[in-house]
Amino acid sequence: MSHAIRFGIWALVHGNRAALQDPDEPYDASFARNRALILEAESLGYDSTLVAQHTINPHDERLDQLEAWTASAALAALTSRIEIITAIKPYLYHPVVLAKMALQIEEISGGRFAINLVNAWNRPELERAGIGFAEHDERYAYGEEWLSVVRRLLAGERVTHAGRHFNVQEYELRPTSRFRARPRIYVGGESAPARQLVADQGDVWFINGQPLDDVKSLIDDVSGRPRSGAPLRFGLSAFVVARETDAEAEEAHRHLLELAAKDAPLKAIQTANTDPKVVMMQTMAKSPRVGTNGGTAAGLVGSYDRVAERILAFHALGIETFMLQFQPFEREMRRFAAEVMPRVRARQATPRRKAGGHG
Repeated sequence: MSHAIRFGIWALVHGNRAALQDPDEPYDASFARNRALILEAESLGYDSTLVAQHTINPHDERLDQLEAWTASAALAALTSRIEIITAIKPYLYHPVVLAKMALQIEEISGGRFAINLVNAWNRPELERAGIGFAEHDERYAYGEEWLSVVRRLLAGERVTHAGRHFNVQEYELRPTSRFRARPRIYVGGESAPARQLVADQGDVWFINGQPLDDVKSLIDDVSGRPRSGAPLRFGLSAFVVARETDAEAEEAHRHLLELAAKDAPLKAIQTANTDPKVVMMQTMAKSPRVGTNGGTAAGLVGSYDRVAERILAFHALGIETFMLQFQPFEREMRRFAAEVMPRVRARQATPRRKAGGHG
Protein backbone atom coordinates (compact mmCIF):
# COMPACT_ATOMS: atom_id res chain seq x y z
CA MET A 1 0.00 0.00 0.00
CA SER A 2 1.17 3.52 -0.74
CA HIS A 3 -0.13 4.88 2.58
CA ALA A 4 0.66 3.56 6.04
CA ILE A 5 -2.13 2.41 8.35
CA ARG A 6 -3.45 5.20 10.56
CA PHE A 7 -5.49 4.67 13.72
CA GLY A 8 -8.00 7.18 15.01
CA ILE A 9 -10.66 7.38 17.69
CA TRP A 10 -14.18 8.74 17.76
CA ALA A 11 -14.51 11.57 20.27
CA LEU A 12 -17.17 10.91 22.90
CA VAL A 13 -19.43 13.77 21.84
CA HIS A 14 -22.54 11.99 23.11
CA GLY A 15 -21.00 9.63 25.60
CA ASN A 16 -20.79 5.87 25.21
CA ARG A 17 -20.49 4.46 21.70
CA ALA A 18 -22.24 1.12 22.35
CA ALA A 19 -24.42 0.95 25.46
CA LEU A 20 -25.62 3.91 27.50
CA GLN A 21 -26.23 1.86 30.67
CA ASP A 22 -22.81 0.33 31.19
CA PRO A 23 -21.77 0.30 34.90
CA ASP A 24 -18.12 0.25 33.77
CA GLU A 25 -18.56 3.48 31.76
CA PRO A 26 -20.84 6.06 33.39
CA TYR A 27 -22.33 8.51 30.91
CA ASP A 28 -20.04 11.49 30.32
CA ALA A 29 -19.99 13.68 27.19
CA SER A 30 -18.17 16.59 28.84
CA PHE A 31 -15.39 18.60 27.29
CA ALA A 32 -13.18 17.68 30.26
CA ARG A 33 -13.49 13.99 29.43
CA ASN A 34 -12.95 14.52 25.71
CA ARG A 35 -9.91 16.72 26.35
CA ALA A 36 -8.32 14.05 28.54
CA LEU A 37 -9.30 11.29 26.10
CA ILE A 38 -7.79 12.91 23.04
CA LEU A 39 -4.63 14.03 24.79
CA GLU A 40 -4.13 10.45 25.97
CA ALA A 41 -4.90 9.08 22.50
CA GLU A 42 -2.23 11.36 21.07
CA SER A 43 0.30 10.15 23.66
CA LEU A 44 -0.57 6.51 22.87
CA GLY A 45 0.21 6.97 19.19
CA TYR A 46 -3.24 7.42 17.66
CA ASP A 47 -3.11 9.52 14.53
CA SER A 48 -6.54 11.10 14.32
CA THR A 49 -9.79 11.88 16.09
CA LEU A 50 -13.26 12.37 14.61
CA VAL A 51 -15.53 14.86 16.35
CA ALA A 52 -19.09 14.13 15.23
CA GLN A 53 -21.51 17.04 15.00
CA HIS A 54 -24.90 17.09 16.71
CA THR A 55 -26.73 19.99 18.29
CA ILE A 56 -29.22 17.68 20.03
CA ASN A 57 -28.17 14.32 21.47
CA PRO A 58 -29.33 11.78 18.86
CA HIS A 59 -30.02 9.06 21.44
CA ASP A 60 -31.89 11.06 24.09
CA GLU A 61 -32.39 14.82 23.88
CA ARG A 62 -32.22 15.01 27.69
CA LEU A 63 -28.57 13.89 27.64
CA ASP A 64 -25.53 16.12 27.21
CA GLN A 65 -24.06 16.73 23.78
CA LEU A 66 -20.61 18.18 23.06
CA GLU A 67 -20.54 21.03 20.53
CA ALA A 68 -18.18 19.92 17.79
CA TRP A 69 -16.65 23.10 16.38
CA THR A 70 -15.90 25.05 19.55
CA ALA A 71 -14.53 21.87 21.14
CA SER A 72 -12.35 21.21 18.10
CA ALA A 73 -10.84 24.68 18.25
CA ALA A 74 -9.91 24.09 21.88
CA LEU A 75 -8.50 20.63 21.11
CA ALA A 76 -6.44 22.08 18.29
CA ALA A 77 -4.75 24.43 20.76
CA LEU A 78 -4.15 21.69 23.35
CA THR A 79 -2.73 18.97 21.09
CA SER A 80 0.46 18.88 19.06
CA ARG A 81 0.35 15.94 16.64
CA ILE A 82 -3.05 14.28 16.28
CA GLU A 83 -5.27 15.13 13.28
CA ILE A 84 -8.59 16.70 14.27
CA ILE A 85 -11.48 15.91 11.92
CA THR A 86 -14.72 17.76 12.62
CA ALA A 87 -18.03 16.77 11.08
CA ILE A 88 -20.28 19.36 9.47
CA LYS A 89 -23.92 19.25 8.37
CA PRO A 90 -24.12 21.83 5.59
CA TYR A 91 -27.56 23.19 6.49
CA LEU A 92 -26.26 24.44 9.84
CA TYR A 93 -23.59 26.83 8.50
CA HIS A 94 -23.32 29.06 5.46
CA PRO A 95 -20.29 27.92 3.40
CA VAL A 96 -18.47 31.24 3.84
CA VAL A 97 -18.80 31.10 7.63
CA LEU A 98 -17.82 27.44 7.85
CA ALA A 99 -14.79 27.88 5.59
CA LYS A 100 -13.58 30.75 7.76
CA MET A 101 -13.98 28.64 10.91
CA ALA A 102 -12.14 25.73 9.32
CA LEU A 103 -9.22 27.89 8.23
CA GLN A 104 -8.96 29.34 11.74
CA ILE A 105 -8.75 25.88 13.31
CA GLU A 106 -6.23 24.92 10.61
CA GLU A 107 -4.10 27.85 11.82
CA ILE A 108 -4.55 26.97 15.50
CA SER A 109 -3.61 23.34 14.89
CA GLY A 110 -0.62 24.04 12.68
CA GLY A 111 -2.08 22.20 9.71
CA ARG A 112 -3.77 19.26 11.45
CA PHE A 113 -7.42 20.05 10.75
CA ALA A 114 -9.94 18.39 8.45
CA ILE A 115 -13.67 18.58 7.83
CA ASN A 116 -16.00 15.60 7.49
CA LEU A 117 -19.06 16.37 5.42
CA VAL A 118 -22.20 14.47 6.40
CA ASN A 119 -25.62 15.26 5.00
CA ALA A 120 -27.69 14.60 8.15
CA TRP A 121 -29.96 11.79 9.22
CA ASN A 122 -31.39 13.06 12.53
CA ARG A 123 -34.61 14.83 11.59
CA PRO A 124 -35.35 16.81 14.81
CA GLU A 125 -32.04 18.72 14.71
CA LEU A 126 -33.08 20.54 11.57
CA GLU A 127 -36.86 20.48 11.78
CA ARG A 128 -37.13 21.93 15.29
CA ALA A 129 -34.75 24.73 14.35
CA GLY A 130 -37.05 25.76 11.53
CA ILE A 131 -34.42 24.84 8.93
CA GLY A 132 -36.44 21.96 7.53
CA PHE A 133 -35.37 18.44 6.68
CA ALA A 134 -35.16 18.06 2.92
CA GLU A 135 -35.57 14.78 1.06
CA HIS A 136 -32.45 12.57 0.95
CA ASP A 137 -31.22 13.33 -2.55
CA GLU A 138 -32.03 17.02 -2.16
CA ARG A 139 -29.82 17.14 0.94
CA TYR A 140 -26.99 15.77 -1.17
CA ALA A 141 -27.62 18.28 -3.96
CA TYR A 142 -27.41 21.04 -1.35
CA GLY A 143 -24.27 19.50 0.14
CA GLU A 144 -22.62 19.22 -3.26
CA GLU A 145 -23.10 22.92 -3.99
CA TRP A 146 -22.17 23.88 -0.42
CA LEU A 147 -18.92 21.90 -0.58
CA SER A 148 -18.00 23.32 -3.98
CA VAL A 149 -17.96 26.79 -2.39
CA VAL A 150 -16.19 25.71 0.82
CA ARG A 151 -13.52 23.75 -1.07
CA ARG A 152 -12.50 26.75 -3.16
CA LEU A 153 -12.48 29.11 -0.18
CA LEU A 154 -10.30 26.69 1.80
CA ALA A 155 -7.80 26.73 -1.06
CA GLY A 156 -7.55 30.52 -0.99
CA GLU A 157 -9.48 31.22 -4.18
CA ARG A 158 -11.43 34.41 -4.76
CA VAL A 159 -14.87 32.90 -5.17
CA THR A 160 -17.82 34.02 -7.23
CA HIS A 161 -20.62 31.49 -7.27
CA ALA A 162 -24.20 31.84 -8.48
CA GLY A 163 -26.10 28.62 -7.84
CA ARG A 164 -29.43 27.29 -6.76
CA HIS A 165 -28.70 27.70 -3.05
CA PHE A 166 -25.85 30.21 -2.76
CA ASN A 167 -24.88 33.51 -4.34
CA VAL A 168 -21.34 34.44 -3.37
CA GLN A 169 -19.62 37.43 -4.96
CA GLU A 170 -15.85 38.03 -5.00
CA TYR A 171 -15.28 36.34 -1.62
CA GLU A 172 -11.77 35.59 -0.43
CA LEU A 173 -10.61 34.42 3.00
CA ARG A 174 -7.31 35.19 4.71
CA PRO A 175 -5.23 33.73 6.11
CA THR A 176 -5.32 30.49 4.17
CA SER A 177 -3.38 27.45 5.33
CA ARG A 178 0.33 28.18 5.80
CA PHE A 179 1.01 24.44 5.97
CA ARG A 180 -0.53 22.94 2.81
CA ALA A 181 -2.87 23.76 -0.06
CA ARG A 182 -5.98 23.42 2.14
CA PRO A 183 -7.41 21.29 4.98
CA ARG A 184 -8.34 17.73 4.05
CA ILE A 185 -11.96 16.89 3.20
CA TYR A 186 -13.50 13.64 4.41
CA VAL A 187 -16.95 12.63 3.17
CA GLY A 188 -19.34 10.14 4.75
CA GLY A 189 -22.34 8.35 3.26
CA GLU A 190 -22.77 5.35 0.97
CA SER A 191 -25.85 6.16 -1.12
CA ALA A 192 -25.53 6.80 -4.86
CA PRO A 193 -25.41 10.62 -4.42
CA ALA A 194 -22.87 10.25 -1.61
CA ARG A 195 -20.57 8.12 -3.75
CA GLN A 196 -20.66 10.63 -6.57
CA LEU A 197 -20.05 13.53 -4.20
CA VAL A 198 -16.96 11.95 -2.68
CA ALA A 199 -15.60 10.98 -6.10
CA ASP A 200 -16.03 14.55 -7.31
CA GLN A 201 -14.90 16.55 -4.27
CA GLY A 202 -13.62 14.43 -1.38
CA ASP A 203 -10.08 13.54 -0.36
CA VAL A 204 -11.01 10.59 1.89
CA TRP A 205 -14.18 8.47 1.91
CA PHE A 206 -15.34 7.28 5.32
CA ILE A 207 -17.01 3.87 5.00
CA ASN A 208 -19.19 2.50 7.80
CA GLY A 209 -18.08 -0.74 9.43
CA GLN A 210 -19.09 -3.83 7.43
CA PRO A 211 -17.60 -7.10 6.14
CA LEU A 212 -14.57 -7.23 3.86
CA ASP A 213 -16.46 -8.18 0.70
CA ASP A 214 -18.89 -5.28 1.14
CA VAL A 215 -16.06 -2.82 1.72
CA LYS A 216 -14.26 -4.13 -1.37
CA SER A 217 -17.37 -3.56 -3.51
CA LEU A 218 -17.72 0.00 -2.24
CA ILE A 219 -14.06 0.82 -2.88
CA ASP A 220 -14.14 -0.75 -6.33
CA ASP A 221 -17.21 1.28 -7.27
CA VAL A 222 -15.99 4.68 -6.13
CA SER A 223 -12.33 4.32 -7.08
CA GLY A 224 -13.40 3.46 -10.63
CA ARG A 225 -15.26 6.75 -11.13
CA PRO A 226 -13.76 9.65 -13.11
CA ARG A 227 -11.93 12.05 -10.85
CA SER A 228 -9.57 15.00 -11.06
CA GLY A 229 -6.63 15.49 -8.72
CA ALA A 230 -5.06 13.00 -6.34
CA PRO A 231 -6.46 9.47 -5.99
CA LEU A 232 -9.19 9.07 -3.41
CA ARG A 233 -8.17 7.61 -0.05
CA PHE A 234 -10.34 5.49 2.24
CA GLY A 235 -11.21 5.24 5.93
CA LEU A 236 -13.30 2.74 7.88
CA SER A 237 -15.29 3.07 11.08
CA ALA A 238 -15.12 0.07 13.41
CA PHE A 239 -15.87 -0.94 16.98
CA VAL A 240 -13.11 -3.08 18.51
CA VAL A 241 -13.47 -5.90 21.02
CA ALA A 242 -9.99 -7.40 21.38
CA ARG A 243 -8.85 -9.87 24.04
CA GLU A 244 -6.13 -12.47 24.59
CA THR A 245 -8.32 -15.19 23.06
CA ASP A 246 -11.24 -15.32 20.62
CA ALA A 247 -13.45 -16.82 23.32
CA GLU A 248 -12.78 -13.94 25.70
CA ALA A 249 -13.52 -11.41 22.96
CA GLU A 250 -16.79 -13.11 22.00
CA GLU A 251 -17.88 -13.14 25.63
CA ALA A 252 -17.11 -9.42 25.96
CA HIS A 253 -19.05 -8.77 22.74
CA ARG A 254 -22.07 -10.71 24.06
CA HIS A 255 -21.92 -8.67 27.26
CA LEU A 256 -22.02 -5.42 25.28
CA LEU A 257 -24.93 -6.70 23.18
CA GLU A 258 -26.85 -7.44 26.38
CA LEU A 259 -26.12 -3.97 27.74
CA ALA A 260 -27.08 -2.35 24.45
CA ALA A 261 -30.41 -4.19 24.48
CA LYS A 262 -31.38 -2.11 27.51
CA ASP A 263 -31.35 0.95 25.25
CA ALA A 264 -34.11 -0.44 23.00
CA PRO A 265 -36.66 2.29 23.88
CA LEU A 266 -34.14 5.01 22.97
CA LYS A 267 -33.20 3.18 19.78
CA ALA A 268 -36.86 3.13 18.78
CA ILE A 269 -37.04 6.91 19.15
CA GLN A 270 -33.83 7.31 17.17
CA THR A 271 -35.20 5.09 14.40
CA ALA A 272 -38.38 7.16 14.21
CA ASN A 273 -36.28 10.33 13.89
CA THR A 274 -34.09 8.91 11.12
CA ASP A 275 -34.55 9.25 7.38
CA PRO A 276 -35.21 5.64 6.22
CA LYS A 277 -33.28 6.34 3.01
CA VAL A 278 -30.00 6.73 4.92
CA VAL A 279 -27.87 3.80 3.79
CA MET A 280 -25.91 3.67 7.07
CA MET A 281 -29.08 2.73 8.96
CA GLN A 282 -30.03 0.12 6.35
CA THR A 283 -26.59 -1.43 6.66
CA MET A 284 -26.71 -1.51 10.45
CA ALA A 285 -30.07 -3.29 10.39
CA LYS A 286 -28.60 -6.33 8.62
CA SER A 287 -27.21 -8.04 11.72
CA PRO A 288 -26.78 -7.62 15.48
CA ARG A 289 -23.87 -5.37 16.37
CA VAL A 290 -22.75 -2.82 18.92
CA GLY A 291 -21.37 0.62 18.26
CA THR A 292 -22.34 3.33 15.82
CA ASN A 293 -21.55 3.69 12.11
CA GLY A 294 -21.42 -0.05 11.53
CA GLY A 295 -19.83 -0.89 14.87
CA THR A 296 -18.70 -4.49 15.26
CA ALA A 297 -19.93 -5.45 11.77
CA ALA A 298 -16.39 -4.76 10.54
CA GLY A 299 -15.33 -7.89 12.42
CA LEU A 300 -12.68 -6.41 14.69
CA VAL A 301 -13.80 -8.82 17.40
CA GLY A 302 -11.41 -11.54 18.50
CA SER A 303 -7.93 -12.24 19.76
CA TYR A 304 -5.25 -9.59 19.40
CA ASP A 305 -3.73 -11.56 16.51
CA ARG A 306 -7.07 -12.02 14.75
CA VAL A 307 -7.94 -8.32 15.00
CA ALA A 308 -4.49 -7.35 13.70
CA GLU A 309 -4.88 -9.69 10.71
CA ARG A 310 -8.35 -8.32 9.99
CA ILE A 311 -6.99 -4.78 9.96
CA LEU A 312 -4.28 -5.80 7.52
CA ALA A 313 -6.90 -7.46 5.29
CA PHE A 314 -8.87 -4.20 5.15
CA HIS A 315 -5.65 -2.31 4.44
CA ALA A 316 -4.95 -4.62 1.50
CA LEU A 317 -8.29 -3.48 0.04
CA GLY A 318 -7.28 0.18 0.35
CA ILE A 319 -8.36 1.25 3.85
CA GLU A 320 -5.80 3.65 5.27
CA THR A 321 -7.50 5.23 8.30
CA PHE A 322 -9.32 3.13 10.91
CA MET A 323 -11.61 5.29 13.05
CA LEU A 324 -12.16 3.19 16.14
CA GLN A 325 -14.67 2.89 18.98
CA PHE A 326 -14.35 1.04 22.26
CA GLN A 327 -16.24 0.44 25.52
CA PRO A 328 -15.29 1.18 28.22
CA PHE A 329 -13.53 3.61 25.94
CA GLU A 330 -10.40 4.67 27.77
CA ARG A 331 -9.52 1.21 29.09
CA GLU A 332 -10.01 -0.51 25.74
CA MET A 333 -8.26 2.27 23.82
CA ARG A 334 -5.18 1.61 25.96
CA ARG A 335 -5.48 -2.14 25.44
CA PHE A 336 -5.62 -1.69 21.65
CA ALA A 337 -2.56 0.57 21.69
CA ALA A 338 -0.62 -1.89 23.83
CA GLU A 339 -1.65 -5.15 22.17
CA VAL A 340 -2.97 -4.65 18.64
CA MET A 341 -1.00 -1.68 17.28
CA PRO A 342 2.39 -3.39 17.80
CA ARG A 343 1.12 -6.57 16.13
CA VAL A 344 -0.08 -4.60 13.09
CA ARG A 345 3.23 -2.73 12.82
CA ALA A 346 5.25 -5.92 13.17
CA ARG A 347 3.23 -7.70 10.47
CA GLN A 348 3.61 -4.71 8.14
CA ALA A 349 7.37 -4.87 8.60
CA THR A 350 7.64 -8.55 7.58
CA PRO A 351 6.38 -10.46 4.51
CA ARG A 352 2.89 -11.89 4.98
CA ARG A 353 1.13 -14.82 3.45
CA LYS A 354 -1.97 -13.92 1.49
CA ALA A 355 -4.88 -13.01 3.80
CA GLY A 356 -7.75 -15.45 4.16
CA GLY A 357 -11.11 -15.20 2.42
CA HIS A 358 -13.31 -12.17 2.78
CA GLY A 359 -16.33 -12.15 5.04
